[in-house]
Amino acid sequence: DWECLKGEGFEFAIVRAYQSTGRVDPNAASTIINARNAGIEYVDAYLFPCSSCGNGAQQVKDTYDALNSAGAQYGMFWLDIEGTQYWSSSTSSNVAFIQDMVDECESLGINFGIYTSESQWSPITGGSSQFSGVSLWYPHYDSNPSFSDWSSFGSWSSPSIKQYEGDKTVCGVG
Repeated sequence: DWECLKGEGFEFAIVRAYQSTGRVDPNAASTIINARNAGIEYVDAYLFPCSSCGNGAQQVKDTYDALNSAGAQYGMFWLDIEGTQYWSSSTSSNVAFIQDMVDECESLGINFGIYTSESQWSPITGGSSQFSGVSLWYPHYDSNPSFSDWSSFGSWSSPSIKQYEGDKTVCGVG
């Protein structure tokens, strides 16, 4: 319940917009619209890409088209790069796939970033540093919103945001 979350002081949400099964999340647009209508000021979307489905650029484009055609207003896309089981064993193929997504975001004028951790980034990309200019959202479930735990990886010198709590239920949502 977005109104309840707003009442609890939440002003930021990141909604899944693309599923690892290779399709746009059918609930993404309405979820984003409902969050905005409840007064959530900052609403972003994340894409959990399907690298085995191929064509990272098309996955970005499909998500962009679905959200825009529904009138869903989002701040930025986050490309979720985690889950080694979802990626090729070829780090160079994975880097090329991510580059295709990045290129399409840039082509469409989408503000975007990457969600990952060192423990995921290294095996998926071989520790690639070619995306170090892209905003980074990293997880570290230490219940501390500060970046005091930050340790550089992939040539990122600093993160943009941190996920400091894992699954949590608030207002019956979680």
